[in-house]
Amino acid sequence: MKNIDSKKIEELLSRGVEQIINRDHLRKKLLLGEVLRVKHGIDPTGPNIHIGRAAQFLKLKDFQELGHKIVLIIGDFTAQIGDASDKQAMRRPLTEKDIKTNMSSYLKQISKILNVEKIELHYNSEWLKKLTAGELLDLSVKFTAQQMIQRRNFKERWEGGKPIGLHELNYPLLQGLDSVKVKADIELGGFDQLFNLNTGRDIQKIFNQEPQDIMTLKMLSGLDGRKMSTSWGNVININDSPNEQFGKVMSLRDDLILDYLELCTRIPLTEIESLSPRDAKAKLAKEIVKIYHGEKAEESAGAEFNRVFKEKQAPSDIPEVEIQEKTLNILDLLVKANLCSSKSEAQRLVEQGGVEINEEIKKDWREQIEIKRGQIIRAGKRKFVKIA
Repeated sequence: MKNIDSKKIEELLSRGVEQIINRDHLRKKLLLGEVLRVKHGIDPTGPNIHIGRAAQFLKLKDFQELGHKIVLIIGDFTAQIGDASDKQAMRRPLTEKDIKTNMSSYLKQISKILNVEKIELHYNSEWLKKLTAGELLDLSVKFTAQQMIQRRNFKERWEGGKPIGLHELNYPLLQGLDSVKVKADIELGGFDQLFNLNTGRDIQKIFNQEPQDIMTLKMLSGLDGRKMSTSWGNVININDSPNEQFGKVMSLRDDLILDYLELCTRIPLTEIESLSPRDAKAKLAKEIVKIYHGEKAEESAGAEFNRVFKEKQAPSDIPEVEIQEKTLNILDLLVKANLCSSKSEAQRLVEQGGVEINEEIKKDWREQIEIKRGQIIRAGKRKFVKIA
């Protein structure tokens, strides 16, 4: 059943939206009650979907609740290339095995937002594996190298003398072919994907299809203020535990909270505007946990956060680690306990006073630690282990 409620349609067209091509055309279709084929693609370049990507799935859910058809494409073929839209260097090529492993839980993660039983699902290897060299050549002659290289990140890499792979230049063409194959009425993506989305419009015209409308969403900043990106590790993942999600949100800078509330939740905008900065952060943390883990998890994660960060107690559930040695240098201990990825990281953390053993702050990175069962080691604000 299609919903043509004008207020819901206006919120759909505005909440978290950066740009729409063609806005008037899309609004008219929505108000007329046409069932639109809403395309979105996601490449399985890693096993986890972060909430920056999930913001797009929330927008797809808005379309789905208005009665439109969500056409989800998992880019098991294009992931071998990798979208270069926001990359300052060539991606590491992925094998088919890597891709299969990465996408093994994608639908489970996506189902926390979308009703996956009602979506139209495709893997783009269905058609791109069958693409011949002649067909790709026929399509390539419609575009120029200048068009591709003038996009911002390629231009920066070109001017900086960094390599640009020929395979990367083909990515927008392949994404555009996806739009042709599924006959997309609208494609949804991040603002950094605008070049690819527009290329899809051009390719649909070549195949005598009406060009898709485009909706791009605002970019979500990561925990460090840069764009949220798995490669930078500044992410909140759908699969993070409730305690991890809650703690990461509470560590956010205050100036990022309103964007997160707008993009990553569906709390009414009028309610968001009335929140104080302190209340807004707590509200966001609770809402993120509730979306991905439910109300009970929201309550327990909030209580656990208060226990650790306000009452300065150890977490109620601390992972255990076995250490065979009787004594270890503190840097080796932190690496063996998986609290730090390297000795250099461990040394910085010790020098900053960010390491405690049984609540005693350790500041000498040369110290030898006598290993005892039951010792609780804290590294940074949120990482704890207990010696088994």
